[in-house]
Amino acid sequence: MSTRLPFARYLEHLVTESELFAAALVGVPANRPVPTCPDWTALDLAHHLTEVQSFWTAVVSGPLLTRDQVQQVQTPECASTLEHQVDDLRSASAALAAALAAIPPATPAYTWSAEQTVGFTFRRQALEALVHRLDAQLTAGVRTAMDPQLCTDGVDEALRVMFGGCPPWGRITPTGGPPVRLVARDTGYTWLVSPARFTGTDTDGVSHDEPDIFVAEADSDVFASASITATAEDLLCWLWSRPTVAPVEQAGDEAARSAITQVLEQPIT
Repeated sequence: MSTRLPFARYLEHLVTESELFAAALVGVPANRPVPTCPDWTALDLAHHLTEVQSFWTAVVSGPLLTRDQVQQVQTPECASTLEHQVDDLRSASAALAAALAAIPPATPAYTWSAEQTVGFTFRRQALEALVHRLDAQLTAGVRTAMDPQLCTDGVDEALRVMFGGCPPWGRITPTGGPPVRLVARDTGYTWLVSPARFTGTDTDGVSHDEPDIFVAEADSDVFASASITATAEDLLCWLWSRPTVAPVEQAGDEAARSAITQVLEQPIT
């Protein structure tokens, strides 16, 4: 059962989450630290999302197809005040939404993932805005609920793309250890995750051999000796190292869980 949303829904979420982000920072001191990104201030956070959205607007508007092309993209400088930066962000968000609305999702375009279409940007940027909206709200001292279906898809993306994705020069090999089942209790989605190793030599000649995960294409009746359970929102926040509303429940074989959590508790970069 796919977690993917219709592309029109991703676009709606991008618009909604970007505005929630902007609204949260209105009136916040520019130098207030972001609790979930300790090296950033509120101004840094707003500039980051502005840069990201401006970059992907340029990519899909081209559409740009190669790494050399995207390396030429110029993104906006940081504004002098948070008020001006929020204005710039709202303009960047509107431009990205308009660019995505104007091009079919199946159109080939550069991404840093294996999925080389504009459709990747629909999904990734809706989720980017969602997670950073939470950062902005926590900076402002507020928190509102996150959409359960979008969070469910965000869990799937985190597991399959952020943690379990593999570059063309690498390989992910299951190690045969017992699988762990992740459960989103409110939406009913589950993921069967097994320990694995990531190996390969990257384009800079650096060799890699480190723990990773393998996510089954679909969950099944395979016995899992351990489970990790929460709402979709809390699973997403846990995977992104953000504070959860309620504790994530971990049960079953401790060694099996440890083999998975040593990977999943690493920050996503």
